[in-house]
Amino acid sequence: MANEKNSNNFKISPWFIYVIVIAGFIALNYFGGSGFQDTTKISYSKFNEYLNKGQIEKVIIYNKTEGEAYLTKAALKDKANAKVAKDMLGGENKGPHYSFDIGNDEVFQNNIEKAKQEGKIKDFDFKAKSNWSELLITLLPFVIIIGLWVLIMRRMSGGAGGGGGQIFNIGKSRAKLFDEKTEVKTTFKDVAGLEGAKEEIQEIVEFLKTPEKYTILGGKIPKGALLVGPPGTGKTLLAKAVAGEAKVPFFSLSGSDFVEMFVGVGASRVRDLFKQAKDKAPSIIFIDEIDAVGRARGKNNFSGGNDERENTLNQLLTEMDGFGTNTHVIVIAATNRADVLDKALLRAGRFDRQIYVDLPDIRERKEIFEVHLAPLKKVADLDTDFLAKQTPGFSGADIANVCNEAALIAARNNKAAVDKQDFLDAVDRIVGGLEKKNKIVTTEEKRAIAVHEAGHATVSWMLEHAAPLVKVTIVPRGQSLGAAWYLPEERLIVRPDQMLDEMCATMGGRAAEKVMFDKISTGALSDLEKVTKQARAMVTIYGLNDKLGNITYYDSTGQSEYNFSKPYSEETALVIDKEISLLIEEQYQRAIKILQENKDKLEQLANILIEKEVIFKDDLETIFGKRPFEIPAEETDIV
Repeated sequence: MANEKNSNNFKISPWFIYVIVIAGFIALNYFGGSGFQDTTKISYSKFNEYLNKGQIEKVIIYNKTEGEAYLTKAALKDKANAKVAKDMLGGENKGPHYSFDIGNDEVFQNNIEKAKQEGKIKDFDFKAKSNWSELLITLLPFVIIIGLWVLIMRRMSGGAGGGGGQIFNIGKSRAKLFDEKTEVKTTFKDVAGLEGAKEEIQEIVEFLKTPEKYTILGGKIPKGALLVGPPGTGKTLLAKAVAGEAKVPFFSLSGSDFVEMFVGVGASRVRDLFKQAKDKAPSIIFIDEIDAVGRARGKNNFSGGNDERENTLNQLLTEMDGFGTNTHVIVIAATNRADVLDKALLRAGRFDRQIYVDLPDIRERKEIFEVHLAPLKKVADLDTDFLAKQTPGFSGADIANVCNEAALIAARNNKAAVDKQDFLDAVDRIVGGLEKKNKIVTTEEKRAIAVHEAGHATVSWMLEHAAPLVKVTIVPRGQSLGAAWYLPEERLIVRPDQMLDEMCATMGGRAAEKVMFDKISTGALSDLEKVTKQARAMVTIYGLNDKLGNITYYDSTGQSEYNFSKPYSEETALVIDKEISLLIEEQYQRAIKILQENKDKLEQLANILIEKEVIFKDDLETIFGKRPFEIPAEETDIV
């Protein structure tokens, strides 16, 4: 039975067939013509010379135009014929030995008959020569070119796939079908956090399982649900859970699967996808990264009137809610660029629900950690609450990466289990990059870096709304020469004084260089970039500037990126630039003042940093005392 199975699964590579065909043409060239025999072309007069000497045994004439001469054994021993005595393989050449062209066939025939009568030649014959081998050799390049073209087209359209290959199925949908025959192990139990999103998605699954529960009251099943949120928050994971939970056919594909170089293919695939879904209704269609085909029409369209992407979008709009009906077919889509989607796609009747999948909060991060920690060998007393607090702003994908990186670090250090320090090192590795302990840093540069980082630590310690410090290091990591780790509060709204304190703490590094050395350096590039973005946001987005007032130039639709003009005048642009500069300079001077008041402590902290290379919160408490603005840990816990 095993042999039978293997024989049934045996597949022949297309390249193997091409090699056989080419080898056949080459063999035909040899065996269809003169084979492996070495035939030398001679003139007609030379042939007459051999004929008069009686050295020719037999002559064959083809089409009365070409002749082939076979030499006698005695003639083959002559040194003059040594070149044709052996064939290509070194064996005896049985002929023909010479070929020649015939001028007047009647004269030649008279001469050959006369020679036979005189006994100078034993035999001669007239034959019709076939030119099939020459014709096939002539056609060989065209056959190879056509074969390569077919191969390329098949690869471009998804490879060989039954019945003549995908070149004839290029307009068919590429959606992967998950049904009762396909085992999908992901369920809602595997999706930690995202309670609101899970609730709405579960309801959609219930619509398809028991539609009469909702339709009995006159309600209609939603046509579609759009999952929106930052990258890595679990949008595709939710869709996998739907595929695992729903006992209905689930068609999964990406938005880019509709895109093809051929005109009309995208629209054709949309039609075929919905046709398959209707045939298997009730069913679910999941389109990941729908912004690949769902971008707003008429924006930044430089490709002419017949835009393939727009045709695909138009067909998608028609299929979701057009003249026809799609009963019991629900479309779920995911994107992190909802702002660029076409408004017609987002209207009620198409995507009825927009489900926002946000970054997890501290409680949800704990649940996500517990899911990803399950397969790891970890120490028994690992505190998941601590890990959740150490990863503010991390998405589900980031947390999965932290767990994996911690396991790799533990294995690198030959540990039997993954412990708390491995997770802290993993967070540092992901946020800051790999440590470069072998980087060459001069003593003067090391002191400048230490003063810079000590400046950040000092200013943040002295400001109420600055993020609490975790640790400071001057070990080069990634692209930075030093780094300070903070644990920011998870705020839902931010006030101006909080933003200003953060900006002041960010400028603390350059301010410390100014206070200690009366010089500044290029080491504050990332700090300047950060504060410039914050100041610009305060002035132009959040309306937190007194000079400009309650006005914003932020466009939530995302369409402003296609405009060639600014939404404000040149005079306003000057005011914006001036206010941004004033904000930053005020916080820079504020940081300098704080550091001048604590110059001795700043120097002490920098010296400890040079000695230890890494300092923690406890070292700052030793120098500065308890931070007056510290909130007790029990007050920060979320119930």
